[in-house]
Amino acid sequence: MKFGFVLFMLLPVLAHVYVLWHVYQVLPLPVWGKWTIVALMTAALVMMFVGLFGTFDRMPLGLASAAYDVSTSWLIVFLYLLIAFVLLDLGRLVHLVPKTWLHDNAWTAGAVTAVIAGLLVYGNIHYHNKVRQPLTLGTSKQVSKPVRVMLLSDLHLGYHNRKAEWQRWVDMINAEQPDLILVAGDIIDGYVRPLNDEDMAADFHQLKAPVVACLGNHEYITGIDRSLDFYRRAGITLLRDSTLTVGDLLIVGRDDRSNRHRKSTAQLLAGADRSKFIILLDHQPYHLEESQQCGVDFQFSGHTHEGQVWPISLIVHSMYEDAWGFCQKGDTRYYVSSGMGIWGGKYRIGTRSEYVIATIESSF
Repeated sequence: MKFGFVLFMLLPVLAHVYVLWHVYQVLPLPVWGKWTIVALMTAALVMMFVGLFGTFDRMPLGLASAAYDVSTSWLIVFLYLLIAFVLLDLGRLVHLVPKTWLHDNAWTAGAVTAVIAGLLVYGNIHYHNKVRQPLTLGTSKQVSKPVRVMLLSDLHLGYHNRKAEWQRWVDMINAEQPDLILVAGDIIDGYVRPLNDEDMAADFHQLKAPVVACLGNHEYITGIDRSLDFYRRAGITLLRDSTLTVGDLLIVGRDDRSNRHRKSTAQLLAGADRSKFIILLDHQPYHLEESQQCGVDFQFSGHTHEGQVWPISLIVHSMYEDAWGFCQKGDTRYYVSSGMGIWGGKYRIGTRSEYVIATIESSF
């Protein structure tokens, strides 16, 4: 167990050493220039980990946002540098890539830089282009009139998604004229300070439909007391292992898996009015069969981000039964959202940022 943990912690360090060594080798610069680039890359990595200890909260807000963006964007740059250098090394081993390509080569350095820069530009533009996903949920249960529900997850409001961005989303949400807004956790990214400094709680009161939410793991990362205080000031109805009846709908909100003592779906639905259309909000989409066994009509989850960028998306799809999108098990339907916002650098490569407009109506 200890060896496995040490290996898990050591591999990212070794990967960074591998990438930085290749960067040093390939750059056609004098020694001082090579060391400057390597030092800046190392600083970006260190900055991210230093931020975990509250350093961002002690900086001016604009500087903290810039530090957050740069440090978390480095992870994406590192990922694609790692892929590029692994492919080049493999090509060299099978004699398809000359050794000179990896040493003081302006063409190689320029090509790798151009490709990664192009991916980042595309990914950032794609992130800001929110995808509208319509969803019709017909039911044999009595729904007196169609209900228009906005389904959101993973807003990750914080140093990178600040007030101006959130206000743009508020306008998008209001333009859809939903009857109800349901949020499947991670409204807060991990730092409540930028939300408080810019009074983002007040912007929630601009929404023209009631907001009902469950907690996500990032509310626990933020600090559960601070998160609950923000939810209260924002006027969000929080379902934390509790239920709420809204007309013909029964909304069930599970606490996040971060709480190991949370109630099971069966416990939450004990004695529930089964004539209602039952919607379960559960941030992390594990054990989907539980909702099916408990007679849930529809489960909405988030958390996965669908990996945010390729090829992480391939890993995420191998981890979850449903890592993104619609699926059905028996009579229970599910939608796992890739999220409206994102953690870290604002890039979507091979995935999308989305919101779901669900219409719930009787099908007879």
